[in-house]
Amino acid sequence: MSRAIATVFGLGYLGPAPGTWASAVAIVLGLLIDRYLGFPALALATLGAAALGFWAVSRALQGDPTADPPEFVVDEVAGQWLALLFSSAAFWARGWEGFLPYPAPLAAFVFFRLFDVWKPWIIGRADRMGGAKGVMLDDLIAGVFAGGATMIAAALYHIVLLP
Repeated sequence: MSRAIATVFGLGYLGPAPGTWASAVAIVLGLLIDRYLGFPALALATLGAAALGFWAVSRALQGDPTADPPEFVVDEVAGQWLALLFSSAAFWARGWEGFLPYPAPLAAFVFFRLFDVWKPWIIGRADRMGGAKGVMLDDLIAGVFAGGATMIAAALYHIVLLP
């Protein structure tokens, strides 16, 4: 069961670039959760994905705690949802009752993939920790960076380009 959760029930076996596939699926699922159940449900789903991810990855890596198999993509789902939470929270606070408007989900996706692949600063350090911590934390931190970058990009767009 832990391997099924770590691979998000086989999603991690899609190729090439299973992390990108998982992020794309996470965006679609995250948008549906946000639209039909709201920001609080997306926040709970993100916490659940992260908690399940730590558990599943640690169990699945018991034989080799230093590995980071590319098919383990629960970390991408949790990190991508974390990135999406920033826009979701902003629109929820304003009473928005629809799908998150373009380009918020696209920006969250692009920034998350950028930070997840590039792994600057603390993201790379987390990745090098190894084990479930390394597998999960680098993507969760990348999600925070991506969410922040999405909000900064939105602010710059609205302040600089739409005065």
